[in-house]
Amino acid sequence: MDSIDEAIIRCVVRNARATYSEIGREAGLSASAAKRRLDRLVKSGAIRGFTALVDPQSLAWHTEAYVEVYCTGNPTPADLLTALEDIPEVVEACTVSGAADALLYMLAKDIPHLEQAIQRVRATKPIDRTESTIVLSRLLNRPRLH
Repeated sequence: MDSIDEAIIRCVVRNARATYSEIGREAGLSASAAKRRLDRLVKSGAIRGFTALVDPQSLAWHTEAYVEVYCTGNPTPADLLTALEDIPEVVEACTVSGAADALLYMLAKDIPHLEQAIQRVRATKPIDRTESTIVLSRLLNRPRLH
């Protein structure tokens, strides 16, 4: 990865809908060269996908929570992914160090909806229990490089 690839990545992280012309302008390339480089970054896996950052308020899902997940046995990350991927309220999930096996970021329209979603999380194997922290206010929310 060189400085041109890094410029391309910065551009699409800032605006996933940037045109090849815009990407090229930021990276010092023609639009066609920018397309080739971007395609190569996607093919290599350096860029895993393109996304939209959606304001949860616009979905009317106003309730946010971080949920620690504790499992029985020693599940693999793939086991946890399989257990969680069909629960749409789970927006992000990651394995973590410490006592918990995983940490989830969840969105729901209200507390009853969140409670139902957490119950669905708890009902999946290999999950044993959860501990939840509800977000009261969001102080900072920056886009991340993935």
